[in-house]
Amino acid sequence: MDQAWQLRRKLQQYYESQARTVAVISGKGGVGKSNFVLNLSLNLAKKKKKVLLIDSDIGMANIDLLLGQPSSTYSIVDIFEKKLPFEQVIQNGPYGLSYLSGGNTLSKIVQLHDEGFRYFLKQLEKMVTTYEDILFDLGAGISENSIRFLLAVDEIIVVTTPEPTAVMDAYASIKLVHQYDPHKNIKIVVNRCQKQKDGNMTFDRLNTTTSRFLGHELQLLGYLPEDRHVQQSVMNQTPIVIQYPMSPVAKALEKITNEYLGEKSHQKGFFQKFKKLFLKG
Repeated sequence: MDQAWQLRRKLQQYYESQARTVAVISGKGGVGKSNFVLNLSLNLAKKKKKVLLIDSDIGMANIDLLLGQPSSTYSIVDIFEKKLPFEQVIQNGPYGLSYLSGGNTLSKIVQLHDEGFRYFLKQLEKMVTTYEDILFDLGAGISENSIRFLLAVDEIIVVTTPEPTAVMDAYASIKLVHQYDPHKNIKIVVNRCQKQKDGNMTFDRLNTTTSRFLGHELQLLGYLPEDRHVQQSVMNQTPIVIQYPMSPVAKALEKITNEYLGEKSHQKGFFQKFKKLFLKG
């Protein structure tokens, strides 16, 4: 009994040491997803959290651009193609943020041969025990490749706007995830709200639909106001929480960050789920 208790204790400590993993997605492009996840990651890093942001938006990877940094030399693909340790491919950003280009990661991983996959898994296990939070910026919509990432992460943040087409596309993405995992923790961020009630009404409309047709309750993580400073910060290639920390949207991002930190993840186990899902092929 004592040996069994010690084993359970070691397993609990192992799970607790793993990073909280979050995928940030949108139903359609152009809703401000990448800008949101970058600034959220910077806010977390500013609060002394060990954060890794992985830009896996294939074809639209732009974290380097938003940071005003040269294009990354390496991506995750170099871990299994060149057998590089993850420490060598990581880039350093403001406040100690670590970030990494995903390259064409999702399509590459499903084609991995055994040796490359085993090496990649070893590096992935080190990443999830090195960082406290790992955020994936995934492309708009859901592909055959990205669904396994979404099933492996602890939680999903869906970014939408009040526009009806954005809400419809967000619902379509949520519905697809629900078909694979009815219990997945899904949070909503409503961007570009003219007024606070726009954010509340958008969330209520989306949550009512998912509750009625899927039996799934969503959680409102927060809303972001329409703010002229956002476009200016993008033009200047400087994140808004750095260039305009007192702007309305930066203040809203701070609230969302605090809300995120107040919600503890109870579904840790990304590495084990990732391994199982991708080994199934």
